[in-house]
This record gives sequence, structure tokens and C-alpha cells, in this order.
Amino acid sequence: MIRGLLCALALWPAVACAEATLVARGIWPETGGVSALELTEDGTSAIALSDRGTLLRGRFRREGGILTVVTTERRELEGPPPLAPAGDTEGLALAPDGRLFLSVEGANRVRLQPRAGRPRDLPAPREFSRFRSNAGLEALAVDAAGALWTLPEEPRDGYFPLYRFDRNGWRLRMRLGATEAFRMVGADFGPDGKLYLLQRDFDGIAVRSLVTRIDVRTGEAEEVLRTQRGRHGNLEGLAVWRDSAGSIRLTMVADDNFRRILPTEIAEYRLD
Repeated sequence: MIRGLLCALALWPAVACAEATLVARGIWPETGGVSALELTEDGTSAIALSDRGTLLRGRFRREGGILTVVTTERRELEGPPPLAPAGDTEGLALAPDGRLFLSVEGANRVRLQPRAGRPRDLPAPREFSRFRSNAGLEALAVDAAGALWTLPEEPRDGYFPLYRFDRNGWRLRMRLGATEAFRMVGADFGPDGKLYLLQRDFDGIAVRSLVTRIDVRTGEAEEVLRTQRGRHGNLEGLAVWRDSAGSIRLTMVADDNFRRILPTEIAEYRLD
């Protein structure tokens, strides 16, 4: 059940104020269908999630604009249904206490993967069942206080509903205006406390990507990255962190849809 409503509205398109520079690219080998990404505060350790419920851990190395990933662990997640293939695991969020949360598109549920013990699904409001099976909960993020945030891939009535989950359950916090044909595919809270949202526009041939950051207290939005169509692959996972020079970085991963001819691309931008 949704407990309460905050009628805030972020009006998009937002004004672009930051300058994004592509600083590193790479490929995560021997992976497939990766749709979500989390990085440690220093950007060196990664956790990724595939559409079929596979959890990957790796180490990131950067040198001369080349990003290399070394896989350190590969684990098939288990737990109560529905999980892949019955559901499509699309979103990943790492809580400050080490717990993992997964969003399951199709089933439109959020699952808690505790550090020890059996996974369980969080209670879902009736609204989640109204999302289309292939356009449901794809983006998931956790803030510094440990509260979860999610929103569907497709807008409803011209807006993306943004939900927050805490000990009182799910609450609709604001409605975000849709930008052109872009759809929500990834989310992460940055070290500045703002929510970064990765969006995708696919025209049937190539993808263009958009990243917007929003102050969830005020609803103010700012566009920080918009790529040309075909610049990257199907970027779906987003991790936001601060490098040693103090700059915010956006690290994104492309879902290859389990097609071997497509790489699991990693693209990293610095915000100046």
C-alpha cells in the first residue's frame, strides 16, 4: 500500500549546466545481458546484475582512457519466484549496510538479498501491477539513509512516477516529466546526494542516452549528459562516484541482450 503522496513535479527538459567528458571505455568480457551496475566509492570494485539473475563482481582498472574489468566472482541468484527467467532482473542497489536490492521487471517487485539468510520480496503496491510487463521497474537506487527509490521504464499519463520505500512502505514522492522518446533504464544516488537517472531512446537501429540529475528535495532537474545516437551501445546500468581529483564520474554498462556479436561496453564520463 502506498502511504501518502507528495505532489512534487520536476519539469523537463532540464537546462544542461555540467560538461561531460568521455574519459574511459572498455569491455567486460564473458558477460551477457548486464543491466545494472554498482561501484564502490573509489570506483575500483564493481557489482553487476544480468537480466537472468546472475550477479557478477569485478575489479576496474583505468589506464590511458582504457578501462579493464577483471571478474572476481560469478553467482546465480536463488530465492522465491519470480526471478529470472520468470522475471527480468533489471535494477540493482547496494545499501550502506551491504544489503542488495534487485528490481524485477515483469513481476514488478523489488527483492532484498540480505548478506545472510533467505531473499524476500518487499511488499508491492497495487500501482506496480499496472506497469506493462516489459516496461516496469527497471531503475533502482538507494540513498544515503538506506531508503529505496524506483520508477518504471515507461511514463504513465505523460509522467514517470518516482517511488520511495522506507519502513513505512512505498510512497509516491514526485512525478517526473517525460523527455522526448527517452525511457528510464538506470538510477543511482551520487556523492552529492542527488539522484542520477539514465534514460535511453532506441529508434530500432541505434541508441542515444540521456543522464539527468535531480534534487529529490526540491524537484529541480539538470541534464548532465546527452549522447549522439550510436555513440554507445544499449547503456542500461549507471554508477555515480567521485574520483581522487574530486570530480563526479558516471560509469555506465551496456546490455548486449545476450548477443555475442555485441560487447558488454563500459563507458565512463567525468562531469566538470
